[in-house]
Amino acid sequence: MKRVKRRYLVLQLESEASPSGKEFLDALWGAVTRLYGEFGASQAGLALVNYDEERKNAVVRVWLAALQSFRASLALITHLAGKDAAVHVLAVSGTIKSLREKSMA
Repeated sequence: MKRVKRRYLVLQLESEASPSGKEFLDALWGAVTRLYGEFGASQAGLALVNYDEERKNAVVRVWLAALQSFRASLALITHLAGKDAAVHVLAVSGTIKSLREKSMA
């Protein structure tokens, strides 16, 4: 069986609202589902690794094959918790360790 390669992304939320981790994850899933449907969303392997409500950033894991489609779906997030919002990708890496090194630099 072939190993599934993953990528980790640091996402920065730009919004006046402070959504919970569940609300943020629901927004990510909703964006992918709206653009690619349920089958396409299931191919993303999306998982929330870490979410910091105070700094409004998150670490998300997706499968490498779905990385570009996931990044495209982030543009669909325009409202979150009743306020205008935008999500930006700060860094992408194959491991959490190197992702932290990239995001600190």
